[in-house]
Amino acid sequence: MTFPKWTKPCIYGALGGAVVLTIIGFTLGGWTINSSVQTIARDLAKDEVTSAMVSACVDMSAADPERIAKLASLEKLSGLERRNAMMETGWATRSGSDTPDPDLADACLAGLELDGS
Repeated sequence: MTFPKWTKPCIYGALGGAVVLTIIGFTLGGWTINSSVQTIARDLAKDEVTSAMVSACVDMSAADPERIAKLASLEKLSGLERRNAMMETGWATRSGSDTPDPDLADACLAGLELDGS
């Protein structure tokens, strides 16, 4: 069986077009693969839960009888030391968890507005 002369260039053109369309779709068109979408959704959900828990963290700090001393020690620190100290207060522990959450500690520090930070 013989094919017309234009068959080979047509097949190469279709394959080349498919490759170019795929590259443009993933880079400029916003196409994503399933694992990327799952990662984005997981990160977004974690950020939203952290934002929702800030008010609980601030409320726990308000109810803590040692609040003044803990806030004074937090104000003396900065950066990573401040976040670690916030985690030690127990205010940055999500309900149902035994360990404090570093992201919640950072968000709670921002919610407490210590010395303008």
